Amino acid sequence: MHYDYSSARKEMVKRQLIPRGIRDPRVLEAMGKVPREAFVPDAMKADAYDDRPLPIGQDQTISQPYIVALMTEALELTGSEMVLEVGTGSGYQAAVLAELCDTVYTVERIEPLMENAKRILQNLGYANIRYKVFNGTLGWPEYAPYDGIIVTAAAPRTPRPLLEQLTEGGRVVVPVGDRLSQNLIKVTKEKQGYFEKNLGGVRFVPLMGDYGWKE
Repeated sequence: MHYDYSSARKEMVKRQLIPRGIRDPRVLEAMGKVPREAFVPDAMKADAYDDRPLPIGQDQTISQPYIVALMTEALELTGSEMVLEVGTGSGYQAAVLAELCDTVYTVERIEPLMENAKRILQNLGYANIRYKVFNGTLGWPEYAPYDGIIVTAAAPRTPRPLLEQLTEGGRVVVPVGDRLSQNLIKVTKEKQGYFEKNLGGVRFVPLMGDYGWKE
């Protein structure tokens, strides 16, 4: 049976993103372009545009489309930025970011997930993504500072190394809370200090590592 992913993608943008307040036309365009079905297991491809996260193996998930759009929009990307992603997972968020900025640096601690994501992203033709298997709570100091940082797992607090690796005026978007529920926090780095904005309640898998949760 042939499934019309293109129509499902358009419907996802129209029914899940716009009514919930996603306004940035570039974000909506990227969400309408990136083939989410490429990033989910074969058995779940027909569910790719459902309004929910989906399992991708290794006790990890691909985030609900709306949450991907919300986090991406919060970075306020214009096209010239360097963005760090902590938690490559399926690779879907990296693809959306790659449509919207100059270079994506993505870090993942689980090597099989990274290998799978890298294969998919390269097959889709994304040439502006750099990959590293590493403890993401430490960021990726080699290429810092970053204009935006997105964390796709929940931390007990915003990891200090990520704040230090932001440019002035840069933004980090991170779920902060306990292991069961969090708030999505946007932190902007200004001369005067760090300014936080709560974007609402979320639920993510835990961020493991030195500045996250212990194994």
